[in-house]
Amino acid sequence: MSHYLPLSRVARLVGQPRSEIQRMIHNDELATFDGMVDMNELLRVFPDVQWEDDGEFRRVQEIKDKAFGKRVFERALPDKEVLAERLFELGKEFAAAKTLLLHYHEVLRFMGDKLSDVAETGDASTQNAVTQLKQWLKRELNAAPKEAERAEALLAQESVMRIMSAQVTIQPSGHEFFVEGNDTLLEAALRAGIPLNYGCSNGNCGECKARLVSGQVRKVHPHDFVLKEAEKANGAILLCSNTAITDVVIEATVYGANDIPEQGITTRVKAVEMLSDNVAALHLTAPRSQRLRFLAGQHVTLSIDDAEGEYYIASCPCEDRHIEVHVCRDNRGFSRKVFVDLRKDEPVHLVGPRGEFVMKLDSRRPVLFIAWEDGFAPIKSLVQHAMSLEIAEAMYLYWAADAAGHYQDNLCRAWTDALDDFVYQHMSSVSGPQGVAEAILAHHPDLRRADIYAAGPAAFLDALRNGALAHGLSPLGWHGEVVQL
Repeated sequence: MSHYLPLSRVARLVGQPRSEIQRMIHNDELATFDGMVDMNELLRVFPDVQWEDDGEFRRVQEIKDKAFGKRVFERALPDKEVLAERLFELGKEFAAAKTLLLHYHEVLRFMGDKLSDVAETGDASTQNAVTQLKQWLKRELNAAPKEAERAEALLAQESVMRIMSAQVTIQPSGHEFFVEGNDTLLEAALRAGIPLNYGCSNGNCGECKARLVSGQVRKVHPHDFVLKEAEKANGAILLCSNTAITDVVIEATVYGANDIPEQGITTRVKAVEMLSDNVAALHLTAPRSQRLRFLAGQHVTLSIDDAEGEYYIASCPCEDRHIEVHVCRDNRGFSRKVFVDLRKDEPVHLVGPRGEFVMKLDSRRPVLFIAWEDGFAPIKSLVQHAMSLEIAEAMYLYWAADAAGHYQDNLCRAWTDALDDFVYQHMSSVSGPQGVAEAILAHHPDLRRADIYAAGPAAFLDALRNGALAHGLSPLGWHGEVVQL
C-alpha cells in the first residue's frame, strides 16, 4: 500500500526548500500523484538522506536531553491538549493499520488452509505446485523489503513531524504553511508571510473568518464574534481563535496590495541601529492589539510631533510586530530626530501602508532583486518575504552603490552562505545607470523564465527594463519602483 506525503513535508524531510522540490517535479526528476509524493518514490530519489538525523528528531532530542527553559519548551511543543489530540489521531491511524494487518494475516491463514485442501485432493503435480507456492509465499513474507529500514525511519520522522506541527493548505491560492507550537492558524500564516485577512486578531471583529474544507481544528482562544449556525454548518471558523489538530485545508482570501486598508498605529521605538555613518535602521514595535498589515515592498509615513518622513519598510511581514525602516541622514526634521535624540520606547506614529511594489505570490520562477543605493530597503523586505514563502526557484541579489553605500553587505553575504539557491553581488554605481544595467544583464542572457524586482532612480529602471525585455523578459515579469522618498 502506497503512503503519500505533501510537498511541504517532503521538503522538510529531505532538508530542501520547497522551491527545489517543485523544480525537481517540473524537470520530471520527482514523480507526483495529485500533488503528493509516494514514499517509495521519495526513497528512490533521495537514497542518501538520513531521516533520523533531520530537524524534527533533533528538536525532540534537544527537548529531552537539555534543560530547556519553560518558555523555550512551550515554544517548541504544542499545547498539551492539542498534543494529546494529535497523538490520538495518530493512534487511530496506527490502530487502523494494525487492524488491516490482522485482517491480512487471517486472509493469508485462510489461503494456506485452502491451498492445503487443494493439495490433498490433487495429483502429484498439483501437490508439488502448491508446495512451491507456499514456500515462495513464506520466503517473501519473511524477507525484509530492500528499503524497509529507511522506510521505517521515514515514517517515524513523518509521524514526529505530524505531532509537532500540522500543515495547512489555503484554497484557492494553493499556499501552504505549518502550524507549530501554540500558534493559531492566523499567527502561523502571518509568521509564514502569507497575508490573510484579519482585523483585531483577538476574536471580536470576525474579519479572519474562513471555511474549514477538511481536517480538524480546535478552538484555543475564546471569541466574542458570533458565527451563525448556517455558517458553522458550512465549516466557518475564526483563524485567530483556532489551531490545527491534523493537516487541514481552509478556504480563505490571500490579500493583495490594494486589499489592505491604510492604518494608523502608534508604535514604540525598540532600537536605533547605526548601519553606517549616514544610514540608521529604526526598529519599531507595533502594539499587540494592532499589528501592522502590510506587504513587502510597501512604504509608510512616520511622524514624531511635527516632524514626519516617508520610508519603505525594510522588514518582512512575517516578523510579527517588528517594523524596520532605513533612515538616511539629512536636514529634514524626522531624520534629525532619529540621529540625534530618539530614545527607546518613544512613541512614533505610523500611517500606511502604501504602494504596489509587492511580490507576485503565485510565481515560482527565478527572481532577480536589484537595488540602487538606498533602494535597498524595499528590496530587503522583498528578499526576506520570498525566503519566508519559499516560492522562488532561485534568487539573485544585485546592489549598486558608491564605496560607502553597501551598508548591509555582511547581511547579504550571510544569505548567500546560508542558502544554496541565493546569489549576491555588490556593484559600484560609478559606471552609471546604463553601465550597471548592462553589467547585471550580462549574467542573465535568457530571462524568459524570470521575474525582476528593481528599486532605484527612473533612469536606472528604464535602462534595466529595456535591456531585460531585450533578453526575453516578459512584460509581466517586470516590477520596478522609482525610489524618491
